[in-house]
Amino acid sequence: MKLINPLLIIRILSTILLIETISYLICLPVVFIYKESPFPFFWSVAITFFFSALFYFISREADSKNFSNRDGFLAVTSSWIIFSLLGTLPYLISGTIPSFIDAFFESTSGFSTTGSSILKNVEILPFSILFWRSLTHWIGGIGMIVILIIILPSIRATGYQLFSLESSMKEKFHPKTKAIVLRVLFIYLGLTLVEILLLNIGDMNLFDSICHSFGTVATGGFSTKNNSLAYYSSYSQYIVMIFMFLAGTSQVIYYYIVKLNFKKVKQNEELWFYIAVSMIAGTIVTIILHLNSARTFEESFREGFFQVISIITCTGFTSTDYLIWPGAALLLIFLLMFSGACTGSTGGGIRMARHLIVLKNIKNIFVKLNHPKSISFIKLNGKSVAENTNISILSFVVLYLFIFVLGTVIIVITGVDPVTASSSAATCMAGIGPGLGSVGPMSSFANLPEVSKVVLSLLMIIGRLEIITVFTIFTRTFWKL
Repeated sequence: MKLINPLLIIRILSTILLIETISYLICLPVVFIYKESPFPFFWSVAITFFFSALFYFISREADSKNFSNRDGFLAVTSSWIIFSLLGTLPYLISGTIPSFIDAFFESTSGFSTTGSSILKNVEILPFSILFWRSLTHWIGGIGMIVILIIILPSIRATGYQLFSLESSMKEKFHPKTKAIVLRVLFIYLGLTLVEILLLNIGDMNLFDSICHSFGTVATGGFSTKNNSLAYYSSYSQYIVMIFMFLAGTSQVIYYYIVKLNFKKVKQNEELWFYIAVSMIAGTIVTIILHLNSARTFEESFREGFFQVISIITCTGFTSTDYLIWPGAALLLIFLLMFSGACTGSTGGGIRMARHLIVLKNIKNIFVKLNHPKSISFIKLNGKSVAENTNISILSFVVLYLFIFVLGTVIIVITGVDPVTASSSAATCMAGIGPGLGSVGPMSSFANLPEVSKVVLSLLMIIGRLEIITVFTIFTRTFWKL
């Protein structure tokens, strides 16, 4: 029995690079419409396709019969790294981002749907590069893993092995995985098209509508304007706000809605917890802004709920400079960076289901303090959570916070102030985008030391793959038969 199947992993990487090649080709119509140089994308296509073909040639004898979880972990982690590395090509070849580390940061931020940027002025970029930035969000949002499931029959691997690695709390589907993923892609595409139409009705042109819809549905946050959604009308801000909330909702919910299984929707505790947290936090910020500034109630409501939903769903769009908000509202924004959207959504962070499990564990502790002999179980959606699953979730939360502290310490050591360092680590791990301090909503990550940018890029990948997927590879047991 082999420890891993390297040829099969290389085959998967070949397919990943083919998908990236096609992604570059999608940018060519934008190049020709705006009469820009096609060479950055021609060379990107040539280089990426070369490696895709090379990997396919090497792995043509790949044995797909024994696809293991180990193969899955390696394939998923290496896929995101390879995708991000080669995603730097348009930036480097066009000269828009001449530094490799900066280009890698921008590419990783795009594919991980983080939205943090090293660019100080995005409005001077060519349209094709702006489109590529937003497209990386859209691709990363649906997840390369989900895309792989569609073509996995060619290597005869069970789709759920890869599909489940992106979210340890994802509710399992019972029908055929391929049919499920096709429905998810249909929903994802549908949300994108509807938002493009609604934004285009307002004050956005078609190009900006497409780019912002990519960023919204993928909970990414890259904008075509330096001051993000603050540039646009309140109508556009409300549309983006609604679709950010929809994007932070689990795809499982949409699947059940399509299947007309409203009972399952009603029983989903995470959905109602997500709604409650968004409503309560949004209301608190609205009240703080209305009582402590000259804003009208509508302005307080729009700014408050927009930023709260943007942070909770890990999208990162901004409609105002929240750094000038009262301290209480700013503190709440920082705390919400650790919330996360629903599991099975394109959002990141700790996720609502895990917070719900932690709260249920805390409740159980108090019950046992009052009734020591009582036997209680953790339940989610009416079903008991297995003890090993419960321990895994609690361990994840502890590990998440530990990595956040470790990342913050490393960034502080590089010379960054603690507020900027802590918010940078939090926002990159959760895939949010803007932070506090010198990386606030109207600033960029450009002035951070290069070491910090590398650390933050790694935090984006670790957070996107929900920590365990990456860290499993570095355990001793992973490499034992």
